[in-house]
Amino acid sequence: MPKDGGIGASSKRREDVRFLTGTGNYTDDINLRGQGYVHFLRSDVAHGRLISVDTSAAEAMPGVLRVFTGKDFEGIGGLPCGWQVTDRHGEVMQEPGHPVLAQGKVRHVGDPIAAVVAETREQARDAAEAIELDIEELPAVVDMKAALEDGAPKVHDDLTSNLCYDWGFVEENKAAVDEAFETAAHVTSLELVNNRLVANPMEPRVAVGDFNRSTGDHTLYTTSQNPHVIRLLMGAFVLGIPEHKLRVVAPDVGGGFGSKIFHYAEEAFCTFAAKALNRPVKWTCSRSEAFMTDAHGRDHVTRIELALDKENNFTALRTDTHANMGAYLSTFAPSVPTWLHGTLMAGNYKTPLIYVNVKAVFTNTVPVDAYRGAGRPEATFQLERVIDKAARELGVDPIALRRQNFITEFPYATPVAVEYDTGDYHATMDKLEEIADFKGFAARRKESEAKGRLRGLGINCYIEACGIAPSHLVGQLGARAGLYESATVRVNATGGLVVMTGSHSHGQGHETSFAQVVAEMIGIDADQVEIVHGDTANTPMGMGTYGSRSIAVGGSAMVRATEKIINKARKIAAHLMEASEADIELKDGQFSVAGTDKSVAWGDVTLAAYVPHNYPLEDIEPGLEETAFYDPANFTYPAGAYACEVEVDPDTGRVTIERFAAADDFGNVINPMIVSGQVHGGIGQGIGQALLEGCAYDENGQLLTGSYMDYAMPRADDVPFYQVDHSCQTPCTHNPLGVKGCGEAGAIGSPPSVVNAVIDALQSAGKDVTHIDMPLSPSRVWQAMQG
Repeated sequence: MPKDGGIGASSKRREDVRFLTGTGNYTDDINLRGQGYVHFLRSDVAHGRLISVDTSAAEAMPGVLRVFTGKDFEGIGGLPCGWQVTDRHGEVMQEPGHPVLAQGKVRHVGDPIAAVVAETREQARDAAEAIELDIEELPAVVDMKAALEDGAPKVHDDLTSNLCYDWGFVEENKAAVDEAFETAAHVTSLELVNNRLVANPMEPRVAVGDFNRSTGDHTLYTTSQNPHVIRLLMGAFVLGIPEHKLRVVAPDVGGGFGSKIFHYAEEAFCTFAAKALNRPVKWTCSRSEAFMTDAHGRDHVTRIELALDKENNFTALRTDTHANMGAYLSTFAPSVPTWLHGTLMAGNYKTPLIYVNVKAVFTNTVPVDAYRGAGRPEATFQLERVIDKAARELGVDPIALRRQNFITEFPYATPVAVEYDTGDYHATMDKLEEIADFKGFAARRKESEAKGRLRGLGINCYIEACGIAPSHLVGQLGARAGLYESATVRVNATGGLVVMTGSHSHGQGHETSFAQVVAEMIGIDADQVEIVHGDTANTPMGMGTYGSRSIAVGGSAMVRATEKIINKARKIAAHLMEASEADIELKDGQFSVAGTDKSVAWGDVTLAAYVPHNYPLEDIEPGLEETAFYDPANFTYPAGAYACEVEVDPDTGRVTIERFAAADDFGNVINPMIVSGQVHGGIGQGIGQALLEGCAYDENGQLLTGSYMDYAMPRADDVPFYQVDHSCQTPCTHNPLGVKGCGEAGAIGSPPSVVNAVIDALQSAGKDVTHIDMPLSPSRVWQAMQG
């Protein structure tokens, strides 16, 4: 059994005490003396030319401190994109400017035109309503394929077209892939949509800008998953503030799901306005604003084809995807449908030839970027839906078809340029069959039929790439930032530790699980370890939290820093016990001399580090503090198998999830309870995408799903109790903890499981239905059943 508070223990999350008692410190809780409040006037048309913006009436209204427009930001950098993609012709992507406030044109509903700063929120809002706009409304383009047609309205006049890039991967495989399809014994094809989503974290975005005139220092408090990256992007590329003069603080953050990775205009504005007004400036996003300003997710349209030989072995795969970028390039948007999607198209299978084409398109919609899973859910959905369809066309068991084509030998180099270091896909499928009780499905189907319901079983296998790395490789692929992580471990004289990390927690339980890692290494109670994050002033440069990277990359940096601490402490212990350093062992918080009864406690050694009376200073300098940076050698590759059982009401088309099981391989697990919670949350979001959620625009670019009255979020009665297991552990071979990452798996594995289950239910009733696009609303399912 794991030691209390150590690796493998299901320790309760220490941070939950403050969250559950209302003592958390979120950005909206931060109020600075004399602060003004911001209200943004946003475009209510999707595409238009700004003829004039008259702010005179607004400026004269009570409490107004200043009204800003795009003119105030002329000559100031726009929001940068953090990844540059080179297309299959060797040309770099088209990269339009993204101003803080609109200049010349508006390009989506919600595009900020002006910002009013006033003494109160109400005064700022009232003044914004007094601004007089003259906008020449232009034709909008929302459909991606229509946006690429000749004569389509151009979102950006300075670009040659609405095509951001035409990416092919691996381009050298294309001819061989095409030939494999010509000679295939069977080809299955499928056209599908990966529906646009709105992230909807519990806490909306907030930004508070502050400026110290006496020192020239800027401070931004913001709801961010990576404060160091925001400091780098906003300081260097937007406002021209030296990094040592810009502090970014992300305190407690109430969820993100990817939407809080990116640098947003509101952050830059509040930082800029605080200096311009010489007083703090605060903006709190309303939920309505969030729907039309937070980066959206997914929004792909794909045709996928799978070729098989006469023995049903996969021989080739090819896809053609249109990926919506929205009106501007969000921070990491270009990488999502390319390097985070195309590289995962092999899935769990030994398909020898793969070609992926992606056309990224600008439209008059909110920018699209990473959302929980970011590219991997899109890849898995395509692959697992076409495999299921192939099994039905061939009349073979869908599990048997997958098992036949599983990768079984590792390391395995895929044809899409990644190498899986370890895995056991048969083991996760075996575990799934056990916990999902497949043997009892026939009886459960009969019970459903007796109630007049159709019951279906859908399964799915997934693999994902977490902890994107290494920096030198992703730099060659277009990343404009490193993807390492950092940690500083500071030991106090009495033996307690403070660990400062560049990773950021916004619901993952870092303060608990990170402490377990360090405590286990030293052999002390986890309560002696404090985790500090979220403030660029007191944490080393780090890349933040996203892509299930925190424990694999951030945790590994902590291990390296703690190893340095232990090595130095071992030297001090050797001096204290007059022994050779090579003979010193550390176990359960005690340093001892091997083969003797000599020992000294951890706390005695740390005290000696700061009160060095017992060893010469020329050998060991005082203090006990170390920093380490960790740049992974490879991705980590979590994998698993999921099963979903649904009931379909044939009269209404309503789908209910009756059972859901998940068998995951996350490598070594630090805190099983936290891992289970991450999987639960991901599955809930995946079910939401599969059955309920869908962000829709009309042909004029008006957002039709701009509130919870229109956008259906999953509620407690939409999801079942989950059966989850993560005992099938094949540890990662290239990080010191052997961990892989778990935060996105549930959202990756669940959508295809749900859709496969619904198709199974309908086909079992004799309905000729091969696919339904998400979300599988009652009306869509009912219409499919009618043929």
